[in-house]
Amino acid sequence: MKKNIFSSSSINNLLLSLTSSLFFYFCYPLMNALVAYTINENDFVLSPERVMFWEKQKALIIADLHIGKTGHFRKSGIPVPQNVFKEDLQRLFTQILFFKAEKLIIAGDLSHSKSNKEMDLFKKWRNDLNTLDIVLVNGNHDILEEKWYEELKIETEDCLDIGNFSFCHDPEEALVKDPRHYTFCGHLHPGISIRGRGRQYLQFPCFYFGNNIGILPAFSRFTGCVNVNAQQGENIFAIVDNGIMQVQ
Repeated sequence: MKKNIFSSSSINNLLLSLTSSLFFYFCYPLMNALVAYTINENDFVLSPERVMFWEKQKALIIADLHIGKTGHFRKSGIPVPQNVFKEDLQRLFTQILFFKAEKLIIAGDLSHSKSNKEMDLFKKWRNDLNTLDIVLVNGNHDILEEKWYEELKIETEDCLDIGNFSFCHDPEEALVKDPRHYTFCGHLHPGISIRGRGRQYLQFPCFYFGNNIGILPAFSRFTGCVNVNAQQGENIFAIVDNGIMQVQ
């Protein structure tokens, strides 16, 4: 008699995965690889790789890269593979090439803590893209010495203003200057929970666009999510696998 090589738990996990996939396929069939979004007559493109491209400025916009976070966990005795960070850098490199971006705007938390080996990997990555303009809007985790940013030719700002748009890290520090002014932030690692059948809730990172403030998903996949409390008239785009779908 052949033995069943699958445990009951693995079968349950497989069924849960299949159920989730079928739920989104039938209930949310309008899933796109890229989504166009317009704010103040400026065209942006949302990518499931957790980036946003600003066409007019030829700028790729991200938030919360958290360089060094996996290394910080390893120092604390938590065995997080370094490949997690390498995959983040590869994704970012691919998106820069795909959109032909000339500038990278980081809405805070480029780094996670003090310098470690992952910073050296990022330096090598930066040297391969030395013609790319990088602007960092300082976040609460960006505590490296100014010399480090200067060596990597990274411009740092507490708040960045470009036309009718601003960039800051914490949404609570965003200033609404007038009804046409829009501010992009990070910090919150926004997510959205969607209810499936059988009291099943699935959480996904998302792009959140309020009336005057937009919150970007954390670029690093080694982060959790905090559910946003969207109001009527605000828009949310969930990132599901390799696609984006508007859920509000």
